[in-house]
Amino acid sequence: MDPFTLLAIALLMALAAGLYSSVGHGGASAYLAIMALFALPVAMMRPTALALNLLVAGFGTIRYVRAGQFNLRLFLAFAVTAVPFAYLGGTIDLPPEIYRPLVGIVLWCAALRLLWKPKALAERPVHAPPLWISVPTGALLGLLAGLTGTGGGIFLSPLILLLGWEKPRATSGVAAAFILVNSTAGLAGNVASLGNVPAEMPLLLAAVAAGALLGVWLGVRRLPQSALLQLLGVVLAVAGAKLLFT
Repeated sequence: MDPFTLLAIALLMALAAGLYSSVGHGGASAYLAIMALFALPVAMMRPTALALNLLVAGFGTIRYVRAGQFNLRLFLAFAVTAVPFAYLGGTIDLPPEIYRPLVGIVLWCAALRLLWKPKALAERPVHAPPLWISVPTGALLGLLAGLTGTGGGIFLSPLILLLGWEKPRATSGVAAAFILVNSTAGLAGNVASLGNVPAEMPLLLAAVAAGALLGVWLGVRRLPQSALLQLLGVVLAVAGAKLLFT
């Protein structure tokens, strides 16, 4: 990889990490889009995105937990089935033409709802999901996480918010932890793929770490709840566009 290309990829990934981490996400969908933009080998993309996800989501999880913005019960309601299915998804190579259009449209629909009257959405009362919904939903989201090379938070966050299961800031904390465990399981399901990560991985890790420092700092304390919803809407719109057009 030539120095100019490497610098451009690192800077774009740092920006993506800052935006995504502010809403509790790891940024895998953006990293995949950036790598696709620069025509990096397909075999390199999923393990690289998951490895970067681990760093950003791990940092975000620690910060949100320490700030008291984390709902352990809600996290476990989804993660207990998501993790084994993320492992399973990591062992499967799914043709992208099957899931890209469908998931892209779903993300766009969620983005539109989050961007419409975010203040009212942020201030409504919340309630815990019943286990008969959260357990199978966690399995489905975990499978999607492993198949797509993301941590699944891009699917979990809008679901929690749109169905009123938690407030925006605590949702970001749950999403960060959900991404962390699913990214770990996804990599474990295809550990041999780690041999395909680029030699420049330390620089990419440093870039996303720098972006995540700023993003999590903003998301944990500084951004109002309605602004978090708007940012998440932007993140979903970008991720949906990536799936539909790249």
